[in-house]
Formats: sequence, structure tokens, C-alpha cells
Amino acid sequence: MATTYPFDFDPKQSFIQQASDWIADVFYERLPEAGFELRDEQIYMAFQLERAYSEKQTIFAEAGVGTGKTLVYLLYAINYARYTRKPAIIACADESLIEQLVKPEGDIAKLARHLDLTIDARLGKSMDQYICLNKLDEARGGIEDVEAYGDIYAALPDFVHNPATMQAFHPYGNRKDYPELNDEQWKAIGWDVFQDCLVCSRRHRCGQTLSREHYRKAADIIICSHDFYMEHVWTYEARKREGQLPLLPEHSSVVFDEGHLLETAAQKALTYKLKHSVFESIITRLLQGEVREELAVAIDEAIEQSEHLFQLLASGSRAVTGSERREVVMSDELLKEVNRFGAVLSAIEEELVFESGLFTLDAYQLTIVEEHIEMLQIALNLFKQPSGLISWIEQEQGQDQAGSTLVIMPKLVKEILKERVFSKQMPIVFSSATLSVNGSFDYMAESLGTHQALSFSVASPYDYEQQMSVAIAAIESQEEKLALALARLRQSQGRALILFPSKEELLRFKRDIAALPDYSAYRFLFEGTAEISHLIDAFQHDEASVLCAVTLWEGLDIPGPSLSQVIMWSLPFPPNDPVFAAKRRDAADPFGTVDMPYMLLRLKQGLGRLIRGRDDSGLITIMGKELAGERVMEQVNRILPAGVQPELLTVRSN
Repeated sequence: MATTYPFDFDPKQSFIQQASDWIADVFYERLPEAGFELRDEQIYMAFQLERAYSEKQTIFAEAGVGTGKTLVYLLYAINYARYTRKPAIIACADESLIEQLVKPEGDIAKLARHLDLTIDARLGKSMDQYICLNKLDEARGGIEDVEAYGDIYAALPDFVHNPATMQAFHPYGNRKDYPELNDEQWKAIGWDVFQDCLVCSRRHRCGQTLSREHYRKAADIIICSHDFYMEHVWTYEARKREGQLPLLPEHSSVVFDEGHLLETAAQKALTYKLKHSVFESIITRLLQGEVREELAVAIDEAIEQSEHLFQLLASGSRAVTGSERREVVMSDELLKEVNRFGAVLSAIEEELVFESGLFTLDAYQLTIVEEHIEMLQIALNLFKQPSGLISWIEQEQGQDQAGSTLVIMPKLVKEILKERVFSKQMPIVFSSATLSVNGSFDYMAESLGTHQALSFSVASPYDYEQQMSVAIAAIESQEEKLALALARLRQSQGRALILFPSKEELLRFKRDIAALPDYSAYRFLFEGTAEISHLIDAFQHDEASVLCAVTLWEGLDIPGPSLSQVIMWSLPFPPNDPVFAAKRRDAADPFGTVDMPYMLLRLKQGLGRLIRGRDDSGLITIMGKELAGERVMEQVNRILPAGVQPELLTVRSN
């Protein structure tokens, strides 16, 4: 276990002050001697973080592209972890950002190499990044991709199939281990929220369980996603009640990289997902024992009512253009059926109190059922109070109506964050290039529920006026966009990242260019066709290729000629789905306070993908019909780097 400090520690002096002095020496001397550029922005950020770690406070660290902010927070997190004997948590916005942090040429490897440090950094990946052995068995028995799933099964470690006690094991089943699978293929075998791991007979041989044992022992850093960290926060008490360890161990500090996205992750973690088939599979476990007729009748009634309720939800929901989420239509009939289902669940709870005294039911199974019913009752009560939440229906292609999923998400998560995150009295760092709105951090502080945070902002050191050219086209038609994109790709000789606001627009582009011979001159890599870090690596090493993505507006770091142009297919306004529809209903000026800030934030992040080093240069192309409006154009001009004057493009009609 790494407990030594990279400096001579004097226990009579302040640890943080000594660590800060050493970090200053690193940036002033050690790294410049190794060929790194001395950056005043890093020094400034280091002194700001010193106060946050010394006073165990939350800090908003807004630092532009190229300031080297990652190196600063890593050095503080590592030293503080060794001082407290608890690992630091680095929470990234998504799995692709995690991979970039730990890649061989990433910042952790650089620090280890140039400072002669042994850094114990381990990945705590989300559950959905691992194979579910039960789903793999189902997929092998299906009719699609049977050979691929059979190969995956055959390559599983021997201890997965051997019922004997494991003498040795190693983590396996990570999404990254199967880069050739597209997202739909992975979805068929990857863990999902409806898997009941507590009663799974194979959970002690499961890849995600074994990986948990590995990352818990990290001495310096555990790297996870925002989603995973918030899942840890939300399930902490429940897992302790069930006799399980929390998802993450006790830790010394937290860094939220791309911290402006935490609210979305928190909402996702606090979301309830209800599905009839899952309820039926759990409640029928009670029938495996000898139960009284009253309980058996109540269970049958609950199953029947659940199926009826989900059919009603699905048939009464409305499709939303540009979204896979269906809007729930509230009605008196729907509320009556929700109340009826709740009453049946209450009757089962009463019967279980009596039944438990007879000791006819397995105690463990009984606990699982009681926990599930309690969750259902909480979710149904929330659903009946729509003013404080957002709900929608998810229905996969080919599902019947009873197979639909009801999703219930709270609008505001700040009370939970305030209670379970910001009250921990430990350093919490929000790091991003976009945390403030018009120079103020109030919007971020208010949405997250922290009102005593420290804050600072430093600009990017790059000369954008010389390094970046921006072109804007106020166009709408697909034909015009395809013509302009081809012309711009010729200008940069491929080597481009095309960002789409939605999966729907990306798929339409993919279909359209298949019929256009001129586009065949370029190799296109599409998000969703393989594991994301595999696609990023292919894009970086095939210099003339073109990467098309929906989720890479933030965090993608590819210096050099492989990324010489960023094309934004449309302005990234939020979708017209139930989440943003609810936010718009609550706003006096929906466009100005919901749509515009969201779009500008993502647009600014997209701009940041181009210039990743002082030697980089390239093109930005922004398309969108809204650019014809003076209000939108004024705001877009305002977020462009200082000195960058956009060129207004027109497209000639054929």
C-alpha cells in the first residue's frame, strides 16, 4: 500500500502547506525540466486548491482548455489520500473520459513517469459496463449474433463455470474487452437495472463483483463515472441495511471532472424504473414456500393489476419527436389504477407481517420482496404528485405494452446532494472549462445545493485568434448540410469530428451518406458501432478518418492533426422530451433560461474539442437554422474565443 509522501514530511508542520510547496516545485521546476511548459494558470489553480483542501471545502475550479487542470487536482488528491489513508475519488462525466484519464499516455501515467511516483489508481466502472452472466445465457439461446455470444461465453475464465471454491480469480467481462460489439449487441448481454443481483447464484463469480473487490483496495485513486458515484450515494444506506458493502469505500476527497454535468447524473441515480415483468418475477418468489391462501390471492391480484396498469400507461402515452421517451398522459382513470395497485401492495405488506411470524418464508427472500414493495410504494406516491418530478415511458422495439418501463425522475436533487455529499466535510472539487454563467457561479451553486463554495476562473492560454477559424451556416435542409459538410471535409482532408445533438440525427446522416459516392473517399467511424474508447483510438491513429458522435461534446482530448476540424451538425439545443418539457413548463422564459443556456454550454464544450495544444490549428463549422435569428447569433458570438471572427457561409443550390 502506497503511504509514502513524495516529499520529506515534517509532522510538526501543516501537511497541506508542505504538499502545496512540493506541488509548486513540481510545476516550477520538476515538470519544466522534463520538457513540460511552465503555465501560470497551473500555479494559480494550485494555490486555489490549497485552500479547499486545507479547509475541507467545495470549490468550483473553472479552467480553460490547456491550463493543465487535471495535473493539479491529481497531485492534491494523491497526496491527501496518502495523508488520510483513504483513496480519493475522481468522478468523470462518462466512461470514455475515464479511459482517457488512465490511457498509457494519459495524465496519471505522465505524473508517475516524470515524478518517479508509483500511483495506485484503479477503475470503478459502472455496473452496466460488465457482462451479466444470466443475460449472456439468454442471448446464446436467441436467434441473433449467436456465434459472437458463444465465443464470448467460451472465453470466460474457468472459475466462472467451476462450482468449486475459487483459489485465484481476476476481473473480467468489462465492456472494453469486447470492442467489436455495437451498442445493441452489448445491451443484450450487459447488466441492466432490472437484474436482481442479490439473489443471483452467480454473483460471487460475476465480473462486476470481482472488479469491486479490486478497486476497493486502491490506495491513491479510484476513478469512476458521475453516474456510478451518485449510485453509490443513493444506495449507501440501503446496501448497509441489506448487509452489503457500499459501492465505494470511505474516501478522502472527490473531484468531479466536467462537474457541470453532475446534476444530470444525480437525477439519473435518483430515478425509479418500474417494470411489470420484474415485479412479477420478484413477487412470485413468495409462492415457492407454503403460504396462506389470503397471501396467494393477494399476489395474483397484484400481478393482474400491475399488468393492467402498465398496459394503460403504454397505450395512453404519447410519442415525442426526436426522443425515445414517450410522454405520460395523466388522467383520472390512470390515477385510479395507480391507487388500486398501491392498495393491493399495502394488502400484501399486511399479509407479510402475519406470514413472517409463521416462519414459512425464506427470510432472505422475504427481505428482498419487502424492499421491492417499499420502493414501488415510494415511486407510486411520487408519481401521483407530478409537480415535483418528471416521468416518461420507455418501450423497446418489439416489446408488448406490458413490457414497457415507467421512469420516475425528481426535478430537483439539491436536497439529496446537500445532505449526502456536501455535508461530508471533505474537499470537493468541481473541475470544468464551463462552470460559470456570465462570470457567475450562482446558477451552478443553486442547482447543486451548495451555497458556501469557493470558486475561481482561469482562461485558456492558447492563441485562438491564430489557431482557430470559425465558419457559421444558417441552414436547415439536409441536402444543404450534406453539401456543406462534404466541402468542409475536403478542406480539412477528413480529420474531423462531427458532433450531432441527437442519435436520430447521427443515424439519418449515416443513412444519407451511404447513397452519396463522394463521401466514400473518407473512413467514417460512428458512435454506437463499437465500444467508444476503441472508436476514439481508431480515429486518433487513422489520421484521415472522420468520427461521428453524440456524446463527445465534452472531454474528448485528441491533440495533433487527427482532429483538424469540428463540424457541429446542428446547434445542440435540448431535446423536446419529458425532462426538458418539464423544465420549460416551470420557466417564465423557457427559451432564455432552459434552451439557450443548455445549448451554449454544449456549444462551448464542442468548441473546446479542436485546439488541444499550442501547435494545434483547425476549423470549426457550425450549422443550424436558428443562426439566422439575431438573438441566437449574438449569444453564439459571445462565447467564441476572444479575437475569433466567424465567417458566414452560404450554400449554393444545385
